[in-house]
Amino acid sequence: MDKTEQFKQIIDNDYTFKGESFVLGAPVLNGEVLTGSYVRVPLKSMNRHGLIAGATGTGKTKTLQVIAENLSEASVSVVMLDIKGDLSGLAAAGSENKVIRERYPKMNLNYQPTSFPVELMTISNERGVPLRATVTEFGPILLAKILELNDTQTGVVSLIFKFCDDHQLPLVDLKDFIKVLQYITAEGKEDIEKAYGKVSTASTGTILRKVIGLQQQGADLFFGEPSFDVDDLMRVDEQGRGMINIIRVTDMQDKPQLFSTFLLQMLAELYATSPEEGDLDKPKLIMFIDEAHLVFQEASSALLKQIETMIKLIRSKGIGIFFCTQNPTDVPPAILGQLGFKVQHALRAFTAKDRKAIKSMAENFPPSDYYQTDELLTQMGVGEALVTVLNEKGIPTALSYTMLTSPRSRMDILTDVEIEDVVKKSKLLPKYRQAVDNYTAFEILSKRIEQQEAEAQKVRQQQEIQKAKTATQRSTSSSRKKPQKTMLEEILSSPAVKQIGRTASTELVRGLFGVLGLSKKR
Repeated sequence: MDKTEQFKQIIDNDYTFKGESFVLGAPVLNGEVLTGSYVRVPLKSMNRHGLIAGATGTGKTKTLQVIAENLSEASVSVVMLDIKGDLSGLAAAGSENKVIRERYPKMNLNYQPTSFPVELMTISNERGVPLRATVTEFGPILLAKILELNDTQTGVVSLIFKFCDDHQLPLVDLKDFIKVLQYITAEGKEDIEKAYGKVSTASTGTILRKVIGLQQQGADLFFGEPSFDVDDLMRVDEQGRGMINIIRVTDMQDKPQLFSTFLLQMLAELYATSPEEGDLDKPKLIMFIDEAHLVFQEASSALLKQIETMIKLIRSKGIGIFFCTQNPTDVPPAILGQLGFKVQHALRAFTAKDRKAIKSMAENFPPSDYYQTDELLTQMGVGEALVTVLNEKGIPTALSYTMLTSPRSRMDILTDVEIEDVVKKSKLLPKYRQAVDNYTAFEILSKRIEQQEAEAQKVRQQQEIQKAKTATQRSTSSSRKKPQKTMLEEILSSPAVKQIGRTASTELVRGLFGVLGLSKKR
């Protein structure tokens, strides 16, 4: 048996499965496609997570489309975070082109243009079904990690949640959280210190600045009600095909904190609400995170640790996470080690540093007697990739240089009119279209403060009235205590008596002057 036949037999053995699977492409050896052999993906192990990597223009997005299409046909729901805005074409049927006509005969496959059930969603101002979550759903620990708070500040956030629970103050949006934060350092400070202990104004000031920073990235659009029910992500259409939920986040590239916030909250909500499933024959949901470096480049160590933990735990819920990025080094090693499904498109080696990095990355793949992996990584064409998956027992398959199938949906974006049409047809839009501003912590505390101020004003007015009354009483009391004049004093003080007194006095003086011989000459 020659080397080609040996390799073909290995591929046939490693990529044939008992359960459901789909064809990802055909193996290539020495530049030739091995017609009749196929690289398949078993649905059973897709909840073990995966990586799709490669340089710009090598076909990563098309690979995302191919996998999403096949999952949908297998009744598996899909969530796709669309950073570049080029995944909406899944809602429309594709068309043949020259490349497809040349490629498919080599793989002995037929190309059938198909559209797929798509739900367009948004966490910003993009057109689509709005996704929201409440502050309460985040909880104090997750919120503190997103805000990158220290232990002391995290304690204050936990105090806020406890205070709100104790006093039936719903925390829905960020203005609720800010109002409570301001209340515990002002009007409610005395009560808070009695019940929960002192709160540092330095800590509350820092937390407030962090929350405002999150608001400046557009978080007010995301925090609110109605809160999104993650079960709505796991639907099938009338034909039994899994819904492809495309979350349009094209304006999130310069808002990495909000992007990470949304992603982590969704993972946490999926984990918290989904039951333990064990080993399913196929996953319930697969999430694709395009441009994954945006998740990790601004994330704190605490946030990375949280994502790593979530990745490890969520697969037992029947949920798989796939990261799509330009370079595998964009994904932290602790998370990269959890990704059993790898599709590696071509990489570029323009510098000595690039070549050294590629040699290192080649070691992440199973060893092969048929490929010089590090060299192959720079030589593959568009729509070609190195593939290895986990079989149904969790064992990595042989490495295969693979010519990938093409998307059957449109390999371009929808027009504005088509996007509007998809959104209008959404069965979820009536449920989530209108934001609801219920009577929550902000309104409750605002009314309480208003009442307290009114009562304080009333007290001040009563004090002023009492003060004026007291002053009047003192004045009256003082006049009553003034001594009464005797009859003699009254007579003597009368004007007539005073005038008689003055005349008598004058005559007396004159008399005295006369006695002394000093009278005036006439």
